[in-house]
Amino acid sequence: MGLQTFRLPDPGEGLVEADIVTWRVAVGDQIQINDILLEVETSKSLVELPSPYAGTVTELLVKEGDTVDVGAPIISIDDGVGDTTPPATNGNAEEAQVPNLVGYGPRTGAAKRRPRRGGTAEEPAEAHEQVADTFSVRAPVSRRADGREPLHAERGTPTGAPLPGPGETAPVPTPSGGAVLAKPPVRKLAKDLGVDLASLVGSGPGGVITRDDVSAASMPAESIEAPTSTPAESIDTLRTAPVEAQQASVEDVRIPIKGVRKSTAEAMVRSAFTAPHVTVWLDCDVTATMELVERLKARREFADLRISPLLIIAKAVCLALVRTPELNSFWDERAQQIVLKKSINLGIAAATPRGLLVPNVKGAESLGLVQLASAISEVVAMAREGRTQPAHLAGGTFTITNIGVFGVDAGSPILNPGESGILCVGQIARKPWVVGVGGEERIEPRWVTTLSSSFDHRLADGAQGSTFLADVAAILNDPALALLF
Repeated sequence: MGLQTFRLPDPGEGLVEADIVTWRVAVGDQIQINDILLEVETSKSLVELPSPYAGTVTELLVKEGDTVDVGAPIISIDDGVGDTTPPATNGNAEEAQVPNLVGYGPRTGAAKRRPRRGGTAEEPAEAHEQVADTFSVRAPVSRRADGREPLHAERGTPTGAPLPGPGETAPVPTPSGGAVLAKPPVRKLAKDLGVDLASLVGSGPGGVITRDDVSAASMPAESIEAPTSTPAESIDTLRTAPVEAQQASVEDVRIPIKGVRKSTAEAMVRSAFTAPHVTVWLDCDVTATMELVERLKARREFADLRISPLLIIAKAVCLALVRTPELNSFWDERAQQIVLKKSINLGIAAATPRGLLVPNVKGAESLGLVQLASAISEVVAMAREGRTQPAHLAGGTFTITNIGVFGVDAGSPILNPGESGILCVGQIARKPWVVGVGGEERIEPRWVTTLSSSFDHRLADGAQGSTFLADVAAILNDPALALLF
């Protein structure tokens, strides 16, 4: 038969491996060219892989959770056109032709799939449709009984109960005999913690299983059962129990080091032990910036955009970097040159379910305030929804990280590898501040934050690093000064 072997494509950006997150097909499925086969996670992004072949899935060669090298075979497909099995490569992945992560041409028709276990392919998935709006990344689809997403959501003749009308309460789906409702990050957490999603009843909208549900299920039974003795009795028992028994009641959780966490760890170690870091600090009265943010929110141009102090900070950083290009430069060790970057690719650090990602806004210095607001909102949304691609993460020249959202005042940020500067913004809080009015001073409650900036001392001296931070603070203290830059 015409057996085709699909190998893990090259994700680009120097990456050599990827983790198998979710299979979207099973053995026996009929697929078309460009149908999504699976979802893989690299150290930089979450990617859906389309099929380069049409035919029948004959074998899944790797399992969910496996880490696979680029070029390794991952799935076999019978295209039904004769023996076209690719020649042997003696196990050398480099000898195989590996495509890039792109489509393979137009679809030639709707995919067909085998019936579900215990039912027909025409059965609707009302429970899934009820919670479709809670999944912001992908369009709502029906799922198999084992929890996997199929290629297409068939729309047959409805046989189940109708969806609830306005004001009615949707029935909560139960795991037994039905599909498991959980977002991809929750599924990954469950896999890492060894929790069977099918055994859980979700506490989220429409019965969706949440991260808290998985975390609670992973706790040892002793830690969640109601106590059978008084606190005093429990303490006495613990004091007298052998050390071995006390230790046996607690189990460590081991999480594989892979994906974003592995990439972040390697990058931070490489940066910390390559670039000599210097960090400078400055408290700043940002009351005028907070007032400007409120005025911008009321303007028509920003009606559909999320406006926050981060927008003004980003603009201030771009203006300050133009005056201090040493903090927007690159140390080229091989050429023994300092490269002053002609454009500012402004990285915005974003905490996501996959870990810390830093997508960047290309050419941020050339964007007006409305364009910059739109670009920041887009890259942050992509990161949090798992849609960030390697190109969005590559080429950054300077980074802003906002730890103030966690209620923290300040920190000593570590540079992203290849960048010469990073700005850390602490929480903006009301504090007493000395204000000069008409030659007199008085104490007033003002909006205050702490800015800290780390820079590569090979590329910039204390004078450049301090000047940059002072310029940013000056603009945040009086945004009108931006007209002088």
